[in-house]
Amino acid sequence: MSTQGYTLRVNGTEHEVVEGWIGESLLFALRERVGMPGAKAGCEEGECGSCSVLLDGELVCACLVQAASAAGREIVTVEGFADPTDPTVLGDVQRAFVDAGAVQCGFCTPGLIMAIDHLLARDPDPSDLDVREAISGNLCRCTGYGRVLDAVAVAVSRRAAGAGSTPGSPAGTSS
Repeated sequence: MSTQGYTLRVNGTEHEVVEGWIGESLLFALRERVGMPGAKAGCEEGECGSCSVLLDGELVCACLVQAASAAGREIVTVEGFADPTDPTVLGDVQRAFVDAGAVQCGFCTPGLIMAIDHLLARDPDPSDLDVREAISGNLCRCTGYGRVLDAVAVAVSRRAAGAGSTPGSPAGTSS
């Protein structure tokens, strides 16, 4: 088995991967080598959205990306939405999920948060159809999506009122 060293830039911090298997997924590297367990290993086929991360600003399923190919690129995980000086201070979409009761078992939550923040960064006032399309790649067995849609409305409202996301948010707004 061939191993290789490379550096992953995750949430603004460089992480050395010393003996990564050349074929391992970005999901595995994030969880097992970098210590970022937010992205979840669901289907490992790019179908459930639980492993979604931003790679150079684009939403991707980390299970489908070879880790070594992400070297030198900017990776943002759900952990990157928290305030970097106080990780207990959640980003605005994370807070909206809690406030709207959209977190149930929590397995799909990181991927949904990534998808919604990615949408809101491009469209601060999306239509219901745009929201549904943005989260269509995320499977949830607990919420029925109603509370997820409520959480989006809360986040949109707060951003419009100027109560934007925390400094850790990739959207670049501050509270």
